[in-house]
Amino acid sequence: MADRQHNRGVPTWDLPVRIFHWALVLLVISQIVTASIGGNAMQFHAFGGYAILALVLFRVLWGFLGGTHARFRDFVRSPGAVVRYATSMPRGLHAAYRGHNPLGGWSVLAMLGSLLLQATTGLFANDDVMMEGPLVKHVSGHASAIATAIHDANAAVLLTLVAVHIAAVLFYLLAKKENLIAPMITGRKQSVTPDESARYGKLWLAAVLLGCSAAAVYFVIRI
Repeated sequence: MADRQHNRGVPTWDLPVRIFHWALVLLVISQIVTASIGGNAMQFHAFGGYAILALVLFRVLWGFLGGTHARFRDFVRSPGAVVRYATSMPRGLHAAYRGHNPLGGWSVLAMLGSLLLQATTGLFANDDVMMEGPLVKHVSGHASAIATAIHDANAAVLLTLVAVHIAAVLFYLLAKKENLIAPMITGRKQSVTPDESARYGKLWLAAVLLGCSAAAVYFVIRI
């Protein structure tokens, strides 16, 4: 029985993390498409931004209250650890991590930060044509212009982070023969040692946190 469990892989990503990840993938694709189309599609772009903001708020909370490998303390490591991991990669000496490796951990923070900045500035952005954020009425025209400029500039940063993330996944798959996609579907990771102390997050707690995050976003945009 133990061998059968081991062949299935080691439980790593809990269900809330997996749902968050793939929902975010779909929403980011939707945001790229709607921004490219413009016009009436910008209304859907706004709704997508609200959904992303709610998801990011949830992920931040889940980073403190979620399962073992979902928590920031599990994968956010010191700059020194990141450098050591990066320099060991060409020699193939890096250790296998159950959760995010040191580079992956910081990339998660960068992605969350960029998404949070993008969604927040979108609330104050105004293109003077088809779309303005729900909070534009609460700030000056100059402040809205700054938020819009940041929103536009950060879009390029976010797309770069997405491209780097995809490239890293392909690098690990093709060069390191480590599949990072399958565990984000099944929740289980191969070729790592089991951790008996690891725990999945509670689904009821995830539902409550997501509901609170969505309610907070709804409250903000209705101010």
